[in-house]
Amino acid sequence: MTTVVAQAQHVFGLRARVTNNLCFFDEQIIIFPCGNYCVKYNVDQKWQKFIPGSEKSQGMLALAISPNRHYLAISETVQDKATITIYELSSVPCRKRKVLSNFDFTVQKFISLAFSPDSKYLVAQTGPPESNLIYWMWEKQKVMAIIRTDSQNNPIYQVSFSPQDNTQICVTGNGIFKLFRYAEGALKQTNFQRGEPQNYLSHAWLSEDRIMVGTDTGKLYLFESGDPHWETSIVCKESTSDTSRKLEVIQDSESLIEFPAPGSPDLSSEQLFVEKRESQNVMPQVSAIAPYSKGFACSAGLGRVLLYERMEDKDQYRESREIRIPLDQHSNDPSQSDKQEILCMCFSPSEETLIVSTNKNQLYGITMSLTEISKGEPAHFEFLMFPLHSASITGLATCIRKPLVATCSLDRSVRIWNYETNNLELYEEYQEEAYTISLHPSGHFTVVGFADKLRIMNLLINDIRAFKEFPIRGCRECAFSNGGHLFAAVNGNVIHIYTSTSLENITNLKGHTGKIKSVAWNLDDSKLISCGTDGAVYEWNLSSGKRETECVLKSCSYNCVGISPDSKIIFAVGSDQTLKEIADSSVLREVSAFDVTYTALVISHSGRMVFVGTSMGTIRSMKYPLPLHKEFNEYQAHAGPVTKMAITFDDQFLLTSAEDGCLITWKVYDKDGRGIKREREVGYAEEVLVTKTDMEEKAQIMLELKTRVEELKMENEYQLRLKDMNYTEKIKEVTDKFIQEMESLKTKNQVLRTEKEKQEVLHNNYVEELLEKQNRELQDIECCNNQKLLLEYEKYQELQLKSQRMQEEYEKQLRDNEETKSQALEELTEYYEAKLHEKASLLEEAQDDARQQLREFEETKKQIEEDEDREIQDLKTKYEKKLRDEKEANLRLRGETGIMRKKFSSLQKEIEERSTDIEALKGEQVKLQGVIKALEKDIQGLKREIQERDETIQDKERRIYDLKKKNQELEKFKFVLDYKIMELKKQIEPRENEIKAMKEQIQEMEAELERFHKQNTQLELNVTELWQKLRASDQEMRRERQKERDMEALVKRFKIDLHNCVGYIQEPRHLKEKIRLLFDKYVQQADMVEIVGVDTDLQQEYIRQREHLERNLATLKKKVLKENELHRSDNVRIMQENVSLIKEINELRRELKITRTQVHDLESALRLTKKLRHAEVPEAAPNLEKPTTVGILRLNEEEETERIIEMQRLEIRRLRDCIQEQEQIPGLYPVGRLPSLDNDRSLENVSD
Repeated sequence: MTTVVAQAQHVFGLRARVTNNLCFFDEQIIIFPCGNYCVKYNVDQKWQKFIPGSEKSQGMLALAISPNRHYLAISETVQDKATITIYELSSVPCRKRKVLSNFDFTVQKFISLAFSPDSKYLVAQTGPPESNLIYWMWEKQKVMAIIRTDSQNNPIYQVSFSPQDNTQICVTGNGIFKLFRYAEGALKQTNFQRGEPQNYLSHAWLSEDRIMVGTDTGKLYLFESGDPHWETSIVCKESTSDTSRKLEVIQDSESLIEFPAPGSPDLSSEQLFVEKRESQNVMPQVSAIAPYSKGFACSAGLGRVLLYERMEDKDQYRESREIRIPLDQHSNDPSQSDKQEILCMCFSPSEETLIVSTNKNQLYGITMSLTEISKGEPAHFEFLMFPLHSASITGLATCIRKPLVATCSLDRSVRIWNYETNNLELYEEYQEEAYTISLHPSGHFTVVGFADKLRIMNLLINDIRAFKEFPIRGCRECAFSNGGHLFAAVNGNVIHIYTSTSLENITNLKGHTGKIKSVAWNLDDSKLISCGTDGAVYEWNLSSGKRETECVLKSCSYNCVGISPDSKIIFAVGSDQTLKEIADSSVLREVSAFDVTYTALVISHSGRMVFVGTSMGTIRSMKYPLPLHKEFNEYQAHAGPVTKMAITFDDQFLLTSAEDGCLITWKVYDKDGRGIKREREVGYAEEVLVTKTDMEEKAQIMLELKTRVEELKMENEYQLRLKDMNYTEKIKEVTDKFIQEMESLKTKNQVLRTEKEKQEVLHNNYVEELLEKQNRELQDIECCNNQKLLLEYEKYQELQLKSQRMQEEYEKQLRDNEETKSQALEELTEYYEAKLHEKASLLEEAQDDARQQLREFEETKKQIEEDEDREIQDLKTKYEKKLRDEKEANLRLRGETGIMRKKFSSLQKEIEERSTDIEALKGEQVKLQGVIKALEKDIQGLKREIQERDETIQDKERRIYDLKKKNQELEKFKFVLDYKIMELKKQIEPRENEIKAMKEQIQEMEAELERFHKQNTQLELNVTELWQKLRASDQEMRRERQKERDMEALVKRFKIDLHNCVGYIQEPRHLKEKIRLLFDKYVQQADMVEIVGVDTDLQQEYIRQREHLERNLATLKKKVLKENELHRSDNVRIMQENVSLIKEINELRRELKITRTQVHDLESALRLTKKLRHAEVPEAAPNLEKPTTVGILRLNEEEETERIIEMQRLEIRRLRDCIQEQEQIPGLYPVGRLPSLDNDRSLENVSD
């Protein structure tokens, strides 16, 4: 597989003719179709994410988003087969959830889709001629119901679910308004059309049973439960004074179309066309309706939207606001730029914004708060992104110095895009169609081929302005050279070459017999390559103006041509469905396109990547050299044939355009790291062109604005001063008033205080009186209640006596009733026994009759069985023959099936082996890719390490050079010092012997120390074992205590229950039950077994063992303490010995130093005597030499002492490290630590 990868980064465009082509995913993200993608676009942050169409898709037809915003359904035609793909929007990236493609019914395309309110069902409407409505449970791919909505091949526009009911569906079309309900496994129509059929273009559910429907005659109908409830007409009147139209709503149901009288003559076709156009102007089409909480919004003709709100007192709607598409000042006819048909409308989930899509591939939006502000005047939409192309893009070009892309289109516009910031930089519309465009490498000029002329233009800061025109009509191809000093323009079958400095025609290249379709410059601009419909590919030499090489293939009409960076190989694509490599007038290689026509071609500037565009709208990327087999990456891109392709100068971005009017920018990657060029050394240019007149005008405006600002400052200062004076006066007045009010309030406060005191006195008196009155009333009430209680008690006693009497009477009545009941029972038993005797006699007679009939039945049965046996025997013989024949045939078929099974099993094995091989190869490929990635990372890391190591090597080389210098100096000193060292070694030998003896003594002491450490570790292990035993005994003691607590709680509960039983001591039966319950509760079978099985010897053995362990533990503790004391004394002894040794070493050092000084003094004295003996030598010489020799000797002595001190320091460090290692051994923690060798350090400092 190829290693060239292209990833879609940004899309500029919209596919207008897709049903429901606009929907909100959330408050900031919208979804719309563009090319062969569905784009998720964040309106605030301006990023895009893509949902690619199906492979080999011929374009999207309809969209639908589920009410819970989790799923998106897309209707497509894939290889002339209708399919519905459902994507899960919540996953990142969006993944396919279900694909509905295999149907039991005939379908050409799905023109409208809708999800149910709970998002479980999907309804789809097919186009004519079948016009079926299909109701799916889409997750199970189960068709619940299907029904034909129209039999007259009328167009159907929209289908939708009720917002609260999964079973109710609405379908609208030309003369079609039908409501269906799903019930009993079928869709049934619930309404019947009344009146004349209308062309219903759109509809929307306003509630569970209300639907608003719009027609092509500007009428709005409100249907409630399928019946018309309210209607209105939208009229567009145009006054002569004002060009803009004002919409009026007439609240009547009369038709606005006047039909001719029956006797009038027939109208001509021209008159009909004029009247139709006038009627369209008067009655705008309602092509889109969108509901919201206050009412609904609907399109009202070209470029207008009306908002309707529900009236509070009536079930009707009134027009509240008007929104228009704004005029485009860049258009060639600004007055007509707003006349766009609105195809789709959508409110955001919070109803803050309204967005619309038009038939000119434009997206507009408006915040609803702005519509409320602009009352009285119509509000205006704003572009949601940028003004987009509304027709096929015919030209595409890039430059070197700026990140710009220029496009031209059949919509008569030229647009300059920025592919880094994804913005539209410049935009201009013209009177004629633009066929081709090319950008100068500097990005300041452009050449555009129009239908009438070829124009070269300046790209100004805010305008595209032409400064030279060439008389070339219908120029279909033009291109600036790579250096920018020349440009080529195609005129039919002739190529004109112009200079971009003097704009003169320097040469004309003639030779093609057909139209030239593409031209390309080589890298150094010395050659030009062209191809045309005549099947010729020519290479032109510009210095001579003649053809250098040619390759003609009459059977192929070429579409595009390209040249490699080394100018050796020409690439061409055409109608013969191949990609050709041409060199030296011959075709080197042809690479098949696999049943697709290549329409565009581009080669990277590195020469390692080739990109081609197809007639299906897909992009293919492949590496160079071209593969022989089908080794390329194919990407879904456009919904039409690719017209132009370009790659940026740094090979970072691929740009493609197509007949669908979409421009796509792709990020290009080469996994081998070969195709990407080096990073830009110079950044993009930020200069722009500005004309002198514009600069002067802006300077003049700036001066005027500055003067105006100064004037406004003066006015503001004057007004501020006036306001300050007014405010100071007002403050004085307010303070005076405030002081007066304060004084008045103080006086009022004093008066109120006096009144309050009076009121308090009166209130206290009143409360005392009330309390007295309450006490008196309480006493009276208590007396009355006591009397009443006595009366009530007497009544209660009387009623109790009455109840006793009543009970006695009731018992008498019960006895009487029982006696009467027993008599009646006896009489009834006698009566029914007599009846039973009668029935028994009748039953015996019936049984006799039954026996007689059984005998007759058995005789008839025997006769019938004999007859049937004969017939069965005949049939048996007949069918046995048939069975033999069938068995023989079956045996033959079994043999054939056995052979077929063997063949099938062998084929199956081969398939499995091939599949396993494929999987293994795939696994190996994945592993190799992983290895490649890891190796790439390792290479990068090693490169960094090499750089770092180079730097370190340089530093080390410098250091080596410095050290070499020092080494040379030290070698000079070395020769002098060697002799001195020899003499000193002779003096040091006796001291070294003493040191060796001391070291041996230290080693013996260290061995003894190690022995003590081992003993310590053994004792610590014993201690840990004893601690573990002690912990185990503690845990056992805790368990026993817990058992004891549980037993105490059990005894306490038993005492409480026993106390409760004692309360029943007077009732033996209850007492017996309670004691049985106590036994069941507290005495269980397991407890009884335990009580019987407990042995006292075990407990005694346990106590004995525990006492033994405790005694052992105590003796071990004593031993540990004794051994610790012994170790402490040993450690102290060792420390003392170490200290004494260190003192001896220090004393030896001092003695050594003294001896050295003595030796030095003796040597100096000896030399002096020798020099005095020699009388021949002059007296001045010894005076001069003496200080120098002494200085040299002194220097040698100092260096030697430093070396000896350094050696002693190293020895001390080694001893310290040994001591630390001994201390860090686990388990060796002596009681007393060795003292730090501060004496050594002090001695070292003294020696230094």
